[in-house]
Amino acid sequence: MKILFVFLSMVALLEAASQELYQLPVNTKSRLSSFENPNGIKGNGGKTNKTAKGNAFEWMQPGETKTLLNIQGEGTIQRIWLTIDQNPVKLRSLRLQMFWDGESKPAVDVPLGDFFCNNLGKKIAFQSALFSSGEGRSFNCYIPMPFRKSAKVLLINESKEVVMLFYDLDFILGKVAADALYFHAYWTRQNAGIPGDDFTMLPKVNGKGRFLGVSVGLNADPAYGKTWWGEGEVKMYLDGDTQYPTINGTGSEDYIGSAWGLGTFTNLYQGCTLASDSLKQFVFYRLHIPDAIYFNSDIKVVIQQIGGGNTKEVRDLINKGVSLKPITVALAAGFVRLFDEPGTPPVTDEKFPDGWVNFYRVDDYSAVSYFYLDKAASNLPPLASLELRTKNVK
Repeated sequence: MKILFVFLSMVALLEAASQELYQLPVNTKSRLSSFENPNGIKGNGGKTNKTAKGNAFEWMQPGETKTLLNIQGEGTIQRIWLTIDQNPVKLRSLRLQMFWDGESKPAVDVPLGDFFCNNLGKKIAFQSALFSSGEGRSFNCYIPMPFRKSAKVLLINESKEVVMLFYDLDFILGKVAADALYFHAYWTRQNAGIPGDDFTMLPKVNGKGRFLGVSVGLNADPAYGKTWWGEGEVKMYLDGDTQYPTINGTGSEDYIGSAWGLGTFTNLYQGCTLASDSLKQFVFYRLHIPDAIYFNSDIKVVIQQIGGGNTKEVRDLINKGVSLKPITVALAAGFVRLFDEPGTPPVTDEKFPDGWVNFYRVDDYSAVSYFYLDKAASNLPPLASLELRTKNVK
């Protein structure tokens, strides 16, 4: 019966999709912007070299800006594909910006690689519902990005290297729904602090909208040895939440749909493209498509920096002077909350029970948050400096 239900559900989804495929929207025009036809002007493609592939790519000099799209009118960006001669520093140094409806402040202002879920610059093939890289050498985004008056997409080379750039930007010109929201993306990095600091993936955003998801890059601090980094819970503060959030998860790998540690996998809505215990590097994503996160006045999204290890491991780290703060210990008989039960001896005391100890720690996190907003520009701060973006990147 369960198999039959799943089959019928899939048939229903396919039927719904096929109806959209064969319907023709009224007064809608398909366009593609590339170096062969910037801005997708009608009947203007491939003119150079007598149409024999004369301008498939262009070089970007250090400090140069390339305009990938700059058009007036109403429509929706459907897909972005591009590739460069990549390395991790280039991917953090190239700055992708998107402006909607004549706003002077970009709605998207993020490092190129991180935007496409390549948060640490590794060449990794993957496929998700909104992003993909077929063989780890290209970048694809399928997020619909509506605009009502104009759209401008820029790529800025803030690196010291020359960049070889190819791109296609597919869009349609046509009526946008009255309630359509504007796409935004925000990047941040936090590589210092004290135990107990959360990593704020998305600072407080004012307005109405939908949190679409996040991609995260993590360089775990080797000072914590072989202990596990991923006990932190994802918290979402919605619509006036202050001290306590409305949405509260149970752990880092839990948030992306895994469990009991984290290896590599790529699913439609969640995945981990890099999980290296030897490099102490992890890259993962979560897309809130079937489980929508809406907000009506504001939103803030954080992940706790919490790790775990057995009592002996944590005791040894403390004795070595590693910066951490124990918070709980899991025992066969239950869960001891060290902040709620202050009578428990310190971990360094031989009387402290043997178990799994969770503790606050500090690692190097970076993230891109993707969201829709009812405004063409947000209240978020500008992109961090090149120095912060590229520090210790290699």
